[in-house]
Amino acid sequence: MNEPDLFAIFVRPLHRAGVRYMITGPIASTHYGEPRLTMDVDLVVHLDESEIPTIAATFPEPDFYVPPTAVMAEEIRRPAHGHFNLIHLPTGLKADFYPSRHHTYWTWAWAHRRHAEIEGQPACFSPPEYVILSKLEFYREGGSEKHLRDIRGMLAVSPEEIDRALLDQATAALGLGDEWRSAQAG
Repeated sequence: MNEPDLFAIFVRPLHRAGVRYMITGPIASTHYGEPRLTMDVDLVVHLDESEIPTIAATFPEPDFYVPPTAVMAEEIRRPAHGHFNLIHLPTGLKADFYPSRHHTYWTWAWAHRRHAEIEGQPACFSPPEYVILSKLEFYREGGSEKHLRDIRGMLAVSPEEIDRALLDQATAALGLGDEWRSAQAG
């Protein structure tokens, strides 16, 4: 039996529906770096409240748990750290949606997102610098070494794709200098 595919379950339907998204988190760090196991996909989404019905139609019951419309609307309006998830009930796999638009580098990330093909199908990825900044923020908040390992893997596998000068400037502006130095030291 084939393993469930996060791309087939979540990314391809989102792409076909025309929802603006970027893959981030461990799948993006694997795309740019070294593989690691994950059972979910993290998606930065550019959603307006008017697009909430598209999410429900793209991921219909009974195969998916989709949060109530009011919950998604509240998370879209949240000034920072907005988040909701969808669950594919037959497999238990999850997609985390991050709709907040108030990250300092959010606009930059959308302008620099990367288009790729996964198994012959289109997919949009956050630029590696945005993935690194997000992982540094998560590391600062929770202290999990997995974020630093992911960053180190990206720096080792895709150094030519990563603008270190931009990261030096961004980490200083975001108060992530210590975390950035820790990631590079390993």
